[in-house]
Amino acid sequence: MSNETTPRQAWVTVFAGTAINLCLGILYAWSVWKKTLVNTELAGQAMTGMNAGWTYLTNSQAATPFSLCVIFFMLFMIPGGKIQDKLSPKIGATIGGLFVAGGCIVAGLLKSYTGLCIGFGVMGGIGMGIGYASPTPAALKWFGPHKRGLIAGLVVSGYGGAAIYISPLARYLMNTYGLTGSFLSLGCFFALIVIIAGQFLNTPPADYVPVAPPATGAGKATSEATSVNWEPSQIVKTWQFYSLVVLLMLCTQSGLLIIGNAAGLLGKVGKAIPFLVANTWILASYGGVTNAVGRIGTGIYSDKLGRTTAYAINCGVSAICMFSLPMIIASKSIALLFLATGIGYWQYGGGLSLLPSFAADYYGPKNLGMNFGLIFFGWGCGAFMPKLAGVIQDKTGSLDTAFYISGALLVASVVLALLTKRPSDVGIAEAQKA
Repeated sequence: MSNETTPRQAWVTVFAGTAINLCLGILYAWSVWKKTLVNTELAGQAMTGMNAGWTYLTNSQAATPFSLCVIFFMLFMIPGGKIQDKLSPKIGATIGGLFVAGGCIVAGLLKSYTGLCIGFGVMGGIGMGIGYASPTPAALKWFGPHKRGLIAGLVVSGYGGAAIYISPLARYLMNTYGLTGSFLSLGCFFALIVIIAGQFLNTPPADYVPVAPPATGAGKATSEATSVNWEPSQIVKTWQFYSLVVLLMLCTQSGLLIIGNAAGLLGKVGKAIPFLVANTWILASYGGVTNAVGRIGTGIYSDKLGRTTAYAINCGVSAICMFSLPMIIASKSIALLFLATGIGYWQYGGGLSLLPSFAADYYGPKNLGMNFGLIFFGWGCGAFMPKLAGVIQDKTGSLDTAFYISGALLVASVVLALLTKRPSDVGIAEAQKA
């Protein structure tokens, strides 16, 4: 028998998870640190003033800690998911928070390129991966498929929303306390919040049954979900698993392309308006809002329309925007630029709420931490597009070709999504008992 009402602990877990992701979004602060660290003319020379002891870096050097962070974030989602499933989300959040704190302390105290790579890149990425793997699976286990989209959207909205406040906070701390002070204060503060909030994460008892969906209006997602819990060793034997990895990669690539170039696009389109040229961060902050709201909004309509339909709508509309961006840039239309990039941010955030829900619908909630950790590999693979765009821009002087390629990949993702159906779970439970 299912519970008649959702326990309070379920919602405590949801909002504790959102708080954790609001802190793990420290990744977004890298662009602020990079702006101070990079000076191609003075690269290798010592800084002065409150940043004494640091040396200037090249653009290539400054890209390495961020890239390492993304790679280790992706890789440690898998062991992080296993910790969440087998031990507890509290342990995962605590370990993640300690690694983030330790990494920022190492980066701040060593005051070197090596310290940034080891501290922010390796240790920070490990902490973010383990920490991020804990909240969403823990929260989804409390709810049935008719609410999975909403719940996943609420939890991961924290990570998207972090872009709104972390960059200006990092800038204030850097201007006040220098590079070392900003690393130490941000890392320790965020780690403390992650560890405290992590203690409020709980998974339901083994005999817990989520509240049943309403008799009418439950939404298509309910009818499409499995009632069997797959093991990680079983999901990798299905072609649908690899399809979900590719779907995450394809919806991620376009979002990362927009995120990586937002400030530059606003500077180019709005170059006739001095205020916009001086405040290109506005588009990135606006993007943080639409990124966060897109995670919740997509989750809500995916519960009603089904994950596949929601994914196809998001990527289809975003593809139109990608194909239109060269024309929008040429027209110098600020309004159309905000519209197109806003949809791109929405689609990117929506994908990160859809894929955990896809994973739970296809393979059950019990082993979701490990199962989604494996699927999350697609997020890291999506980082190829910003790099490819940089190469294209260097050769052609514009991002037009990159936008066309990204749009074509989004069209391909819609086709793949429509072809992907939930794998048959016949015999899966019996195979686990054998």
